Amino acid sequence: MEKSTYPIIAKEGWPFLGLSLLVSLVLTFIHSPLSWPAWIITLFILQFFRDPQRVKPSGKDIILSAADGKVIAIEKTIDPYRNEEAIKVSVFMNVFNVHSNKSPVDGKILEKFYYPGKFLNAALSKASLENERCAIVVKTKGGKVITCVQIAGLIARRILCYKEKGHNISSGERYGFIRFGSRVDLYLPINATIKVDLGQTVKNTETIIAKI
Repeated sequence: MEKSTYPIIAKEGWPFLGLSLLVSLVLTFIHSPLSWPAWIITLFILQFFRDPQRVKPSGKDIILSAADGKVIAIEKTIDPYRNEEAIKVSVFMNVFNVHSNKSPVDGKILEKFYYPGKFLNAALSKASLENERCAIVVKTKGGKVITCVQIAGLIARRILCYKEKGHNISSGERYGFIRFGSRVDLYLPINATIKVDLGQTVKNTETIIAKI
């Protein structure tokens, strides 16, 4: 088992947390009745942007979860980014989940796609193709190809992806972040063996989604 280490609080949250903490301290200092709501907001920001250590399982040809959340779809479909048959596994992240996204595999990014779009509820199936999204197509060291898609949600308004076409990426590596509720779709080879169930709660890096 390999341990992946990240900051306790994701860097994307530092400006929000700093501002909220400053406002809370000022309101507390002046004995404002608004100090309690301010501290509640600060605690919410703290938990939303947390990025805890995760232990990566060892194994050959495994696909790790790219996100924390609940599995809301497991289905055979067409990967719209490669126009090939695939098995799609979707994980929905609510506002209380960790929103740091980790690479599901070791490999090289063959393509990166970004599409502006709507901000429908990310739990809806049509969100996969209608919402704002960013997809990376990764070829694994074993020669298999998967697609990992970050999808904005009803509240989420910012998708961050720090990798580009041609970059190498390691399983469990932090590669992106989505703010305030969203979804990640994995398009896997059609012969992949799925290791999770519909409705299961998963964690990025720790949960094995499939074997290929």
